[in-house]
Amino acid sequence: MKFTSSEENYLKTIYHLQDEKNTVSTNGLAAALRTKPASVTDMMKKLNAKKLLHYKHYYGFYLSTEGKKVALDIIRRHRLWEYFLSEKLKFDWNEVHDIAEELEHVSSKKLINKLDAYLGYPQFDPHGDPIPDIKGKMKATSKIALNQLPLNTPAVVCQVGDQSAELLELLKHKKIAIGTKVLVKKHFEFDDSLELKINRSVITISNQLAKDVLVTYEF
Repeated sequence: MKFTSSEENYLKTIYHLQDEKNTVSTNGLAAALRTKPASVTDMMKKLNAKKLLHYKHYYGFYLSTEGKKVALDIIRRHRLWEYFLSEKLKFDWNEVHDIAEELEHVSSKKLINKLDAYLGYPQFDPHGDPIPDIKGKMKATSKIALNQLPLNTPAVVCQVGDQSAELLELLKHKKIAIGTKVLVKKHFEFDDSLELKINRSVITISNQLAKDVLVTYEF
């Protein structure tokens, strides 16, 4: 079944919002997509007719099994393109999202499967988000926010929560990337900022930034 770019954007956004809650509200989806609730209602009726979601007026909605499958396929395309742009074309990680937003709507399964094989079946995109495989399965990683990491506990940056270009640019300036080894040396009570040791350097970052940097323990 073919889907329009708009339908795909709705399905992908619902999937991400549904991750946080069991159901998604019309107003919540409208805010995420920066559109009017009336437009959301119209699209929900279309997607419901295609059996891609379960929708009850005034109660919210959630993806059906088929809708989730389609959403994961779109996410797979997006993250594979991000990986390709970053690893093969050497785009900075704060540049790949917008381009991948366009490329994700190229729905040729043969192309995406060949791209996956060409890239060596990567499991994570440049921001640390898991890439669904051909069956929609993703590798799970145990992680915590950097501001929750105990003092003097070796860890490795594995994912970024907020992936806005501004935040990614700041992380690049701080020399923090996926795979960076970090150690929290001090927690300042005055403003909740953190002193980090990265390789041989010591830097200070805000608590706000630390919340969006996810790490896994280094073994």
